[in-house]
Amino acid sequence: MAEAIPAGTAAPTPGAGAAPTRRRWYTQLYVWVLVGIAAGVVVGAAWPSTGEELKPLGDTFVNAIKMIITPIIFVTVVTGIAGVENLRSAGRIGWKSLVYFEVLTTVALVLGLVVMNVLRPGDGVHADVGAIQVTETAQGYIEEGTSQSWWHFLTDLVPSSIVGAFADGDVLQVLFFAVLFGIAIKLVGRPAAGVAAGIEKTGQVLFSVLRIVMYAAPVGAFGAMAFTVGKYGLDTLTSLGRLIAIFYGTSLFFVLVVLGIVMAVIRLNIFQLLRYMKDELLIVLGTSSSETVLPRVVTKMENLGVPRQIAGLTVPTGYSFNLDGTCIYLTLAGLYVAQATDTALSFGQQLGLLGVLLLTSKGAAGVTGSGFIVLAATLSTVGHVPVAGIMLVFGIDKFMSECRALTNVCGNSVASLVVAAWEGVLDRDRARKVLAGHPVTPIAEVPTSHVGAPDVPADRPDLTKSPTAPTPAGTVA
Repeated sequence: MAEAIPAGTAAPTPGAGAAPTRRRWYTQLYVWVLVGIAAGVVVGAAWPSTGEELKPLGDTFVNAIKMIITPIIFVTVVTGIAGVENLRSAGRIGWKSLVYFEVLTTVALVLGLVVMNVLRPGDGVHADVGAIQVTETAQGYIEEGTSQSWWHFLTDLVPSSIVGAFADGDVLQVLFFAVLFGIAIKLVGRPAAGVAAGIEKTGQVLFSVLRIVMYAAPVGAFGAMAFTVGKYGLDTLTSLGRLIAIFYGTSLFFVLVVLGIVMAVIRLNIFQLLRYMKDELLIVLGTSSSETVLPRVVTKMENLGVPRQIAGLTVPTGYSFNLDGTCIYLTLAGLYVAQATDTALSFGQQLGLLGVLLLTSKGAAGVTGSGFIVLAATLSTVGHVPVAGIMLVFGIDKFMSECRALTNVCGNSVASLVVAAWEGVLDRDRARKVLAGHPVTPIAEVPTSHVGAPDVPADRPDLTKSPTAPTPAGTVA
């Protein structure tokens, strides 16, 4: 079987190295997603009430993605662990991923602190905390956040019910169970090979379901954008426009400079990667959700030459532990509330805020209002900044969520490449050809009989150097 064909290219004709025929521009997904976004802005601005009524279009598409996101994470992580040479290899990939995640999220948090201390957009607001009107929705987020402790992500890591974790769409809990399940397959050995092969085939079906759902992406982007502009209005952008501009500028600096330097270290180009991921980035822009493209990011990374077992571990894990955009947002929002309420924070108190955010920001994805819940939990833990002050940024959160999601996707894409390079298994020649738009030879699929083999590699090849992937619809036999 050949590898999944990324959006924007046509299936190659049979034969190794056959050059793909470029599809016409109007048949490519990103074009129609862009049209949907533009149409949504026009409808929302011209007919606000109509735009608000289009909310179900965006919600239905996002729900359709969430319907299959946790099963896809499960099968991707399980087959990734089952495909490594041994558990030591899986552990090595895991700790390298976590080290990279922690370093980059710390950089993101520090960058946010520096920018806010230099530009100080909250000075002069002089908001009276006692006079702030907190809406019912915001109050719910505040109450949930203040009831959480800084270590809540550890206690929330283990689900009380396996079925409940999938039903609630809790990415972190499903990820935890998937890791345990994959390790168990390796420990059981060959008797579990059938289970592993079945999960891998289930992954192929789920990716086919995803392909069907993605046809609705332009409609979903249209509905979500029309609702956002119609409900909140473009004038909302001007009321706190400076803070929004600072956030977008800081995130852009992080992607182009910080991630650009990281990409340069592994001898790849960040601009080419952004162009390669344009379909996914536009879908995220339209839906304000990075979850909508998680499976596509895994497939795109495999196509770049990242072994499946690395892409299958780093990308889903990064959605809980490598939220660069969310980290930038949390520091900007936290310090803005402090500045706007005339709450002076010493250098030591800001470092304390950063330390708490390093913990509370983990596992913040995939839950509506999670940014506010984390922000409320952080401010209540630190104790210096009034929690009710988050209402000052509540109105513009929707316009900032797109940027958070876009930055998170970029960060997790780069993370997968970095870990593969760190392991010495990144196919840079293939990555450079794909990023430059040149045709590449399809990746051969490793027989599923290797998946689930015992944790003794003596009688089989090193799978860490032979990437495979669940074969989504659109592949060529």
